Amino acid sequence: MEEITIRYLGPGPKEISAPILIEGLPGIGHVGKLVAEHMIHELGARKIVEIESIFFPPQVIIQENGTVRLANNEIYLYDGKDCRILFLVGDFQSTSAEGHYLLADAFLSIAEDLGVSRIYTLGGYGVGHLVEVPRVLGVVNQETLRDQIEAAGAVISPDEPGGGIIGAAGLMLGLGKSRGMEGICLMGETSGYLVDPKSAAGVLDVLCTLLGLRIDATTLQQRGMEMEHMIQKLVDTERATENDELRYIV
Repeated sequence: MEEITIRYLGPGPKEISAPILIEGLPGIGHVGKLVAEHMIHELGARKIVEIESIFFPPQVIIQENGTVRLANNEIYLYDGKDCRILFLVGDFQSTSAEGHYLLADAFLSIAEDLGVSRIYTLGGYGVGHLVEVPRVLGVVNQETLRDQIEAAGAVISPDEPGGGIIGAAGLMLGLGKSRGMEGICLMGETSGYLVDPKSAAGVLDVLCTLLGLRIDATTLQQRGMEMEHMIQKLVDTERATENDELRYIV
């Protein structure tokens, strides 16, 4: 098996051209993954590329029919009347530092072959506590893009995230710059403990503003409300347990 295997499903690079790529691989709170997969579903995008790699975890994915497949990343194409958008999603990111660089470079080579000039990477910004109203933080690889993302509702904070951006969301911006690609990263503020649809809904709103798209966020919002109810139940249960313990001590 090659380090990275790229397989086109149907039309190849010479037959496909899209100016925008949106990356939503698994990460903190699965924020980027939720946004990208929601958009793929709502827009009816179709899968055009499969990517397999020895840098993914050594496991297979069990499918609904009981069969297995290798873990992979995938690229989907939305071929709309007014725009064409590629989506990069998948099961995992790399398990090694070297793999992160090589996979990010491979993703960018595919993007370049498919005519991409701007990349949006999506992720979560873990703050370690529950967030009532999540912010959407933005980072760009060219200063000329700053006004656009701030006008769309993203917040640029030089000190956040303090440790930088790890994985595809950061590397694709940095490596993409040397290829002449514009890069924007949108990060939804999240506790980092749970899958966070509420944070994802905020990122989706900013992203749609930047793209000039209207996408129904009802499903994400409903999942966010369900998650809040679950969290509240956990908090109430914990408080009740603490009160019981205090009464016992008294």
